[in-house]
Amino acid sequence: QVQLVESGGGLVQVGGSLRVSCAASGFDFGSYTVGWYRQRLGRSREAIALISSRGNPRYADYVRGRFVISRDNDRNAAYLQLNNLESEDTGAYICSCRQVRTPLGRQDVWGQGTQVTVSS
Repeated sequence: QVQLVESGGGLVQVGGSLRVSCAASGFDFGSYTVGWYRQRLGRSREAIALISSRGNPRYADYVRGRFVISRDNDRNAAYLQLNNLESEDTGAYICSCRQVRTPLGRQDVWGQGTQVTVSS
């Protein structure tokens, strides 16, 4: 089964850190770019960071310098280290791989998300 499963979310205080994980299964994870997205209450889903199959990262301006994306292709996993968290970072963090080749054709794969809540 082609899927992505996030974990590691939780409650953290302002200024704290957290690492969220994305576990892949059912496809050749190492061949695809992984994206982390954030869904905040009442707002559109926004891109946070991307990491290419070769490990090259890109960040949205509003998280650059605070968040770090990484991947371990041997473990079929990707990670997002969240540092110096702000209350505005509260939301569901979702990972995705786009246009994954499956027996049914190419499809975008999304996880269900893991909730991060930053309290002041």
